[in-house]
Amino acid sequence: MKKVFYPVLAGLLLVTSAFVTTVNTQEWKIKDDFSIKFISKDPSGVFKDFKGTIKFDDADLANSKFDVSIDVSSISTGNGMMNKKAQIEEWFNGAKYPQIKFVSTKVEKSTAGYNVTGDLKVKGTSKEMKVPVVFTKSADGGKFTGSFNVTRSDFHVGHKSEAVPDVMKIEFSIPVAKK
Repeated sequence: MKKVFYPVLAGLLLVTSAFVTTVNTQEWKIKDDFSIKFISKDPSGVFKDFKGTIKFDDADLANSKFDVSIDVSSISTGNGMMNKKAQIEEWFNGAKYPQIKFVSTKVEKSTAGYNVTGDLKVKGTSKEMKVPVVFTKSADGGKFTGSFNVTRSDFHVGHKSEAVPDVMKIEFSIPVAKK
């Protein structure tokens, strides 16, 4: 009896542990009606091209992950000349660095929602950022919203200027649907 019982028990433990460690963190599809705004005294505007992958489950924050990017050429300030100037080497250098990228390293619960810590890469320079995020569930998916500040000189974007503030406020609203 012992010869049969222990191998069967070991097999059952192995099979059930495989199910316990397999976690299916919810994947989300970014909807087209997102909003990525940058706000300052001048300039202000939006980025019109935003994509990436979002894996988020409030019950499984350890396996949650944000890997998103913005196409620098999609900048829209409401001024065509300013949009073109944003692409030159001094500013975003869109020819050499066509994307702004954020990849999370940690997602934690906060009093107001979540803190998503990760690496923000702009113009070839990476900096760790903690981004406060609120996730609001809806019947067909949900929405990630929040705001944070970016100091453009940290990323060598532009030069010191009285006309353009160094600190830019970023506001985002990212509606998502379950995949």
